[in-house]
Amino acid sequence: MRDRWAVILAGGDGTRLQSMTRAITGDNRPKQFVPVIGGSTLLNQTRRRVALSFEPNRTMIVLTQKHRRFYESLAGEIPGNLLLEQPANKGTAPAILYALMRVAARSPKAVVALFPSDHFFADDEEFMSHIDVAIDAVEIQPETVMLLGITPTAPETEYGWIEPQPSILAGAQKSITRVSKFWEKPSLNLATSLMERGCLWNSFVMVGRVDALLRMTRAAMPEMYAAFATITSTFETATEHNALAELYSHIEDANFSHQVLAVRPEDLMVMRVGDVGWSDLGEPNRVLSALARIGVQSELAMSAS
Repeated sequence: MRDRWAVILAGGDGTRLQSMTRAITGDNRPKQFVPVIGGSTLLNQTRRRVALSFEPNRTMIVLTQKHRRFYESLAGEIPGNLLLEQPANKGTAPAILYALMRVAARSPKAVVALFPSDHFFADDEEFMSHIDVAIDAVEIQPETVMLLGITPTAPETEYGWIEPQPSILAGAQKSITRVSKFWEKPSLNLATSLMERGCLWNSFVMVGRVDALLRMTRAAMPEMYAAFATITSTFETATEHNALAELYSHIEDANFSHQVLAVRPEDLMVMRVGDVGWSDLGEPNRVLSALARIGVQSELAMSAS
């Protein structure tokens, strides 16, 4: 077996969808712990999707302590050293950096794929076939970090967009192109232009060797990298919890897309993903669109329409 690890990011608060998730569960739990579409939670759907290409014993899940009551059941089926509990949600950058350093401590040359836990794919198998190709690509070019960009179906203004560098292959599914720049939540006119130019939605799924991902993060956020480096000796020891709590008490919130990816496009390539029915389920209308796509008429959809 090749040395591959998955990291599932499940530490967010999911506040934008709370009106809908509260209607489903009766409380304010984040959407990754809610059966938004189908009978299982988005986190469990992500786990099943990831398991198509990664062994469960090489899959880490990043969580946040204040959500513990929503994921306590996982402790009975997943080893504790694969459940990475943050003392607080400080954004995606600390969550990713913590997970990468934990993987590197075990396997410094591993290939890592990072997955949000609260997204939806209508075709899991097709999407994960792209992950397998991305792993092959970064094994050939180990200094490269690969993003998965979704072929847009509309000029979406609430998504981040990736602009690939010009290439005669850029329009082909599973084509790989260098990244030119990022556009975050563009205006409708700009989003329309981006779509016409062959730009892609940023799925925030990425694949890279752990050393390449850490090198990119260190270049973009040297102070945060240095802070985490001071606690690596505590990993998987009795002192890790306290060391992590002390670290999180003084680091600032940080967004990996804005503060790492957007400032290091030279380290990145993007793979074009075709129509796999992706949605970040960031707002109720997107949930209803995803339900309609798969032909589900739920009480939730009918009550919201």
